[in-house]
Amino acid sequence: MSAFARIFDSGLILGTLYLAMYQYDVAMNIDYLVPCLVCIAIFQVVAEYNDIYEGWRGAPMFDEALRILFSWLAAFGIVMIGVFFYESTEKYSLDVIKLWIPLAPISIILSYTLKRTFYAVLRKRGLNTRTYAILGANQLGKRLMTALEQMPWLGYKFVGFYDDRGNPKGRKNAKEMDAIEIAGTFTKLLYDAKASKIDHIYITLPLAAEKRIVQMISHLADTTVSVNIVPDFFTFNLIQSKWTNVQGIPVVSVLDTPFNDFDGFLKRIEDLVLCAVILPLISIPMLLIGIGVKLTSKGPMVFKQIRYGINGQKIEVWKFRSMTVTENGHVVKQATKNDSRITPFGAFLRKTSLDELPQFFNVLQGHMSVVGPRPHAVAHNEEYRKQIQGYMLRHKVKPGITGQAQVNGCRGETETLDKMEARIHHDLEYIKKWSLWLDIKIVVKTIIKGFYGNQAY
Repeated sequence: MSAFARIFDSGLILGTLYLAMYQYDVAMNIDYLVPCLVCIAIFQVVAEYNDIYEGWRGAPMFDEALRILFSWLAAFGIVMIGVFFYESTEKYSLDVIKLWIPLAPISIILSYTLKRTFYAVLRKRGLNTRTYAILGANQLGKRLMTALEQMPWLGYKFVGFYDDRGNPKGRKNAKEMDAIEIAGTFTKLLYDAKASKIDHIYITLPLAAEKRIVQMISHLADTTVSVNIVPDFFTFNLIQSKWTNVQGIPVVSVLDTPFNDFDGFLKRIEDLVLCAVILPLISIPMLLIGIGVKLTSKGPMVFKQIRYGINGQKIEVWKFRSMTVTENGHVVKQATKNDSRITPFGAFLRKTSLDELPQFFNVLQGHMSVVGPRPHAVAHNEEYRKQIQGYMLRHKVKPGITGQAQVNGCRGETETLDKMEARIHHDLEYIKKWSLWLDIKIVVKTIIKGFYGNQAY
């Protein structure tokens, strides 16, 4: 099915180019065909990276559509850069290109949507369906059942929960498990599997039950049922978890950075593009702000403070000076409301976050990103890493000028521990769910509402 999907998608890309050329009465020739074939090849590579041809991934159609769109735009953009540098653009019809750009991804997305719809109709009629059971009446099993129920197009029919541990009401998580009804013990599950009443079994037992799981799998090997283990990794604070292998030995990473290999390169390109767009726009305002700082108070125009960067390495973060002091030692007092250290002009800069503008030069240096967890003073890092579990995981990525925490209201003073915990929660969620689209949303939100905050002193 994967090979067929690749061929079909390639045909759609080529076919939509032909339709666009036919619409504007342009004849197909080698000048169009070669770039199109290169575009198809690059699309296949990027689509593979984005798991488009991985079979069932349980992803919503919207998520798959975004992956297809991104893969197409990346492929088309690379080809257009090549054409711009090595070919004369005069030989190409702008009308054809403008029509082909949206037509190709829309046709692919539409084909995937129609395929899902077709399967959903078949499965509603009882065709091409599969039955499944969950071995383990617990929170993980309940989450899995809920997730599968939200995807009816898969055609999975739930048989029930099976568990040898009796009624879940007697357990520690009784309140969460009240709604679970157990269909039977493992013996009953084995009987139903041998009777071909079940096609798939998902084992959601805790990792501590390793020996029991091994015994159960050995018994299930005497059936034709498909057995899947769902590891209970939710007991860990997962950061960019993924499967890898070392000489065939499966390895699961539970704490990792999202910016390895291609994603790291993509993030760097994003930062450079944003800097190329933003710096020319803010150059004159930065000059005026710098003059304002010098005229309104004594001291340097730019304040450079040591903070933690990626992997906990110390970096120098630049800001327009907004205080009469330049604290950079083992003790740094956070700014508070009506803080006497803040200059009148500095209060305006801090309220509007304009004091952060010099950090775009930190981005150019490669020490920071435009979007990421905000860097804290070293003294604050050493204080909070002892109080908040997972605090240092925010340094798995480069610190940012703006971030998910800031656009969700977690700015300014953190006079209570719960405020800092809320900020760290957003930072870790950002690392877990990073995507180019998420960065764009954060940048847009920052422009709309991120330059002002009641808690920014």
